[in-house]
Formats: sequence, structure tokens, C-alpha cells
Amino acid sequence: MQDEYRTVARAGTHETEVNRSRFLCTLAPAATEQEAQDFVAAVRKEYADATHNCWAYVIGADASTQKASDDGEPGGTAGVPMLQMLLRRDMRYVVAVVTRYYGGVKLGAGGLIRAYGGAVGEALDTLGTITRRRFRLATVTVDHQRAGKLQNDLRATGREVRDVRYTETVAIEIALPDADVDTFRTWLADTTAGTAHLELGGEAYGDA
Repeated sequence: MQDEYRTVARAGTHETEVNRSRFLCTLAPAATEQEAQDFVAAVRKEYADATHNCWAYVIGADASTQKASDDGEPGGTAGVPMLQMLLRRDMRYVVAVVTRYYGGVKLGAGGLIRAYGGAVGEALDTLGTITRRRFRLATVTVDHQRAGKLQNDLRATGREVRDVRYTETVAIEIALPDADVDTFRTWLADTTAGTAHLELGGEAYGDA
């Protein structure tokens, strides 16, 4: 698994104009390929009167799914430059649709490649990106007496408390970078005088 990836901070649209053609780049985060395809369909419907609705998406932290479409533009002049821009920016779990309203001036292959790739780049700059890092999920089990102080200590040392469950004991779910697991184990033993139990779970991505 990748240690981290970048994705778009929020869904949104950014418009540029090249030789009287309007280019609207609509970006959104997408957790699955189906989500990306549904987003493309929604944008195509919204801009059904446009000359072209070209798209590209990258799904998977390791970019395992990459697809693009020129939607009627000359082959390789729209979808591929859009996809290349996403990959050059290390973007993952993201979908981009560039809607073109033709303005009467032909741009040529090089002009189209620059316009479509540039529209995605400008939209990423405008909407902003976030980095998501891989974490190990872990559960700390501790007695009620120590739970409150431990939660405060966890937060004070910058560790993310994701969930707290109260039963006979208190289970605190946290997320740790893999490299910090051994250090955390030692810190936990010192902080709770060895009374807390640490159980490692699966992996997830969270905001870096």
C-alpha cells in the first residue's frame, strides 16, 4: 500500500477560456470507480448542450484504475492529457470532467492538449488538494480510572482518537503511522504503568 496520496479537497468547477472556447473543469473526490462513473454521467447531463464532455479518473491509492475519454475530440488530445495532469500531481481517488463549449477557433492537437491538461491543473490549484496518509488502526483498552487522563494525553501528543467505547473497560480506537507503533507501545506502557492493552487492527487512510 502507498504510504500517502493526494486528492482534491472538495468538489467544484473552474472555468478557463482559450481562443473563445470555454473549458469548465469539474473535479470531485471519488472513492470507487462506480462513483467516478456516476459523477461523469451527472456532469454530462448537466452540460448536455456542450460540444464535448471529456473525462479522466484515477482510483486507488496506488492508481490501480486509470481511465479517460476524449468524447469526440481527436484521439489523445483531451482525456489522456487530463489523466496525465492528475498523475503528475499525484492525485488519487479523483475524477475530472472538462466541458468544452466551442468558440469557433480550432486549437489544433497541441492546443487541445495544453487546454485540457491546463484546465485540470488550474482547477486543482483553485479547489486545493489534501494529503491522506496511511495509518494503522489500533485499540487501547484501559480501566475507567485511567481512561480520561489517557485520552487527554493522547490528544496532547497529537494522536488521533477515532472512537471511545465504554463497557467494563474503556476501548479507545486510535490511528498511528506504522513507523510509530513501537514508540507508541513504549509510551503507553510508561503512561499507564503497564495497565493498558494495545491491539493492532487493519489499515486506513486519514488526513495527514
